[in-house]
Amino acid sequence: MKFDLFELAGQVAVVTGCNTGLGQAMAVALAEAGADIVGINKSAPVDTCRAVEALGRRFLDLRADLADIAVIPRLIAEAQTLTGHVDILVNNAGIIRREDALHFRVSDWDEVMAVNLKAAFFLAQALARLCIEQGRGGKIINVASMLSFQGGIRVPSYTASKSGVMGLTKALANEWAAHGINVNAIAPGYMATNNTAALQADEARNAAITARIPAGRWGKPADMAGPVVFLASQSSNYVNGYTLAVDGGWLAR
Repeated sequence: MKFDLFELAGQVAVVTGCNTGLGQAMAVALAEAGADIVGINKSAPVDTCRAVEALGRRFLDLRADLADIAVIPRLIAEAQTLTGHVDILVNNAGIIRREDALHFRVSDWDEVMAVNLKAAFFLAQALARLCIEQGRGGKIINVASMLSFQGGIRVPSYTASKSGVMGLTKALANEWAAHGINVNAIAPGYMATNNTAALQADEARNAAITARIPAGRWGKPADMAGPVVFLASQSSNYVNGYTLAVDGGWLAR
């Protein structure tokens, strides 16, 4: 096997929500493989920028609230200024709202769907248009969830949005594979990040979750590195419309 199939030298990857956690780990992994990074965040991705630049790669810091899709054409145009092209999109930005379904508010539904599904689609659309214009194909990686497969409790809009992400990944792959654009998704399992700190601190819940994971541990952000580089690289050129679970075996249980 030629391991240079995993190299991303000379490519530009747009990663949304990469200031911490899984997004940060994926951005750094893509940089380690050789890509320059365009980060789209609401707040400053200071640590991510520092880590990417320490690898000798460029980092372009763009700020936006992706709930407003009107900003997307500007973001993709600015991303293109880094090297004149964009090759990879990682749709990682997402939000969650927790409430009993009987009491779930319209505003919480709309906010989650706007960021997790609507923005993901229109970012993918913008990148696909650019890739076709560039004539060099591209890779789109959506971040799904265990709740793309399961129902969850007290997270109806999040479950709907992440189920939608998995379906959207298939639909876009069907249309864009002929253009050399691979659309796939990663579904993280229980990951030890700042977003799950409260759950990890709950001894009973933590023990119950860990007991159900065949790998016997929570995932770490670094566990996303290999999957995202694989799906962003030439190694996945014949992988289309698939959602890869990175869950320690949770779904197999």
